[in-house]
Amino acid sequence: MFRLREDYSRRQQVAPKESYHVNLPLQQAECEANYYRIQKLLAGMQSDDYRFMVSRGSTQWLHHIQVIERSRYTTTLVLTLQSSQASEWLKMPRLTVRIYLDACLAEVLAWEGHKRLRPRYHYPNPAMYQTDEKLQINQFLGEWLKLCLEEGHSLDDVTLVLAD
Repeated sequence: MFRLREDYSRRQQVAPKESYHVNLPLQQAECEANYYRIQKLLAGMQSDDYRFMVSRGSTQWLHHIQVIERSRYTTTLVLTLQSSQASEWLKMPRLTVRIYLDACLAEVLAWEGHKRLRPRYHYPNPAMYQTDEKLQINQFLGEWLKLCLEEGHSLDDVTLVLAD
C-alpha cells in the first residue's frame, strides 16, 4: 500500500556525466561573427566613443561603446548599458572586448570584474562558473551586438562623405 522507505537494491545506476570538451570551431565562429557585427555597427572604428539607443515600450536602453586601447593588431572596447528605469536589483552588464584585427576575431576579455576567462571550467568551482562560461559570454556579446544592429538608433552625429 504505502512505502515508507525506498528500495535501494532496485535503484538504477546513473551513467556518469561526460566532461565538457571545448568546441574550438564553435568558439572561433562566434568570435568571428562578433568581429563582423562590431565592424558593421561601428563602421570602421574612426571614433573612440559610440552611443546607441534601443527602445522597447516605455523603457529605453543606452548602449555605450568606448575604445580604450588601440594598437597595431588589437583594439580594446568597453561596452556598457544603462536603462531609463534604473533598478537596484538588476545591474546592467559591462563587458571588455578585445578585437584582433589581424585574425578578424572579437572576444570578451572581462565582464563585471571577472577577468581572464578560461575556455573550460570544472564544475563545481569556487566562482561557480559554468563549464562553458567563455562561450556563453561571447554568445551574449553576439546577441547584444545583434540587438544594436537590428533595433538600435545611433545618438552620435552622422557625417556625410561624398565620393568624387
